[in-house]
Amino acid sequence: MTLFEVWAPRARRVRIEVDGDVHAMAGDERGWWRAELAAGDGARYGYLLDDDPAVLPDPRSARQPDGVHGRSALHTLDPGKWTDGGWTGRQLAGSVLYELHIGTFTPEGTLDAAVERLDHLVDLGVTTVELMPVNAFNGVHNWGYDGVLWYAVHEAYGGPDALQRFVNACHAKGLAVALDVVYNHLGPSGNYLPRFGPYLSEGRNTWGQSLNLDGPQSDTVRRFVIDNALRWFEEFHIDALRLDAVHALVDHRAVHLLEQLAIETRTLAAHLGRPLTLIAESDLNDPRLITPRAGGGYGLDAQWNDDVHHAVHAAVSGERQGYYADFGSLRCLADTLRRGYFHAGTYSSFRGRVHGRPLNTAVVPGSSLLAYTCDHDQIGNRALGDRPAAYLTEGQLAIKAALVLLSPYTPMLFMGEEWGARTPFLFFTSHPEPELAAAVGEGRKAEFAEHGWPAADIPDPQDPATFQRSKLDWREPIERSSLLDCYRTLLRLRRAHPDVTDPWLPRVAVDYDEERRWIIVHRNRIHLLCNLADEPVTLPQIGEILAAWGEVTVTPTGTALPAHSFAVLESVSGRAELAL
Repeated sequence: MTLFEVWAPRARRVRIEVDGDVHAMAGDERGWWRAELAAGDGARYGYLLDDDPAVLPDPRSARQPDGVHGRSALHTLDPGKWTDGGWTGRQLAGSVLYELHIGTFTPEGTLDAAVERLDHLVDLGVTTVELMPVNAFNGVHNWGYDGVLWYAVHEAYGGPDALQRFVNACHAKGLAVALDVVYNHLGPSGNYLPRFGPYLSEGRNTWGQSLNLDGPQSDTVRRFVIDNALRWFEEFHIDALRLDAVHALVDHRAVHLLEQLAIETRTLAAHLGRPLTLIAESDLNDPRLITPRAGGGYGLDAQWNDDVHHAVHAAVSGERQGYYADFGSLRCLADTLRRGYFHAGTYSSFRGRVHGRPLNTAVVPGSSLLAYTCDHDQIGNRALGDRPAAYLTEGQLAIKAALVLLSPYTPMLFMGEEWGARTPFLFFTSHPEPELAAAVGEGRKAEFAEHGWPAADIPDPQDPATFQRSKLDWREPIERSSLLDCYRTLLRLRRAHPDVTDPWLPRVAVDYDEERRWIIVHRNRIHLLCNLADEPVTLPQIGEILAAWGEVTVTPTGTALPAHSFAVLESVSGRAELAL
């Protein structure tokens, strides 16, 4: 017998259809409806609310074989197919993450196909694979942030059993698995939750209605979110969750949803005997997210740090449009490498107000901030989805890599950046509803028209070619091996030298020359020298060359670097006196 239960406080009557047969359900005063029926794995079922003949999928459906509008299927992972019994987990500090999108990582676009590329990641020096959302969404391909059935794994990727195989394979190769999850909104198609109960509030954010996290009957909604997060950890053996855009979670309770999630995650980690990591995406520059609960924070383990990306990208590329306006100077880059946030109670011209709050670097280590040269947003939200390799020299790409991979932060790569992939990563959707498809395409064109882009130049998200163009070309790593070798070397250095993995920001020192466009990042005895200029320059630091891009010469008084190059030096006594 199988117990079916669903929360539907708005319904006067709830019935369940199982394999074509309809059965009554009994409700209680809290809005839960239950029925115990004979049904086995694979049984198709759905709920009928009041007198509506429409059969709706289970909000907590474990599998959706026919898509998000179809009936749910009973599914339980086979415990006998787990092969990672010896896996003890991986802490965040010292890790190197690699963000990828399952649908475009390989030609096949499946979890099983991605397994065949894991050796590349191990050889590169990655320790954690971060998957963009795999929850069930409408259509065949999508970034994944339009999910509507959060407990199910997208069928086109292989479904839940394929995710189990993927995690097994990663753990067998010593790779942890992080999963991107979205709790700030639901997608525009297939969201039946409001039919069941008050899952959504009256408020809205950039992507749609906000979740009801602090209003009447929000206790069950919060449980829906937290249970989902814990399910990935416990049932799928996931090691870390990346929490999408937590600044859009509106919660005015005394104990914020994120703090409650941190508490329950720590409790589960103690039971499972392996570290479980929570990583937030936030644009607030609010250190409370990653400050320990004992220090008055929420107790999350880490957050993405866009300020590092902006500081590195603007300094190297020269771009100053939009939110890059305040970035680009070497002073900005130096400050961001030393203190975590650039906007830390300072004026943001892009926002037109003071933004952020200083990070207590004596309490919060740099490893609690993720740094990256690019990510899915920083590429995909450009009008043409063009990667940095499309407009920067290989030397500039190498400089960006060195600044991030040798920083005191936890580095993250975006798929293909390690060889300077030329394939774009575009915004793509596959909504089957014509009206929704047209609205998404027109909205995309209107967004970029405001910035001067002709509508005809903006790729149509609904065009299958837009999705196909975004797939990695695995012939490129062979053709573009120099940059790939550079990434491998930098990650080897990171593993080999404790000075590089040292996460404490007060120990980072930076020298720079704004006019001559060079910067030196001192990590005790390890020194990263970068020449961002278009002409050679001699920097006032000497030492043994551990790695370099370009022909580098060390003299008794300094180190000569060609244009767009870097060198990593090891000195005997640490930071040298400037020989200016």
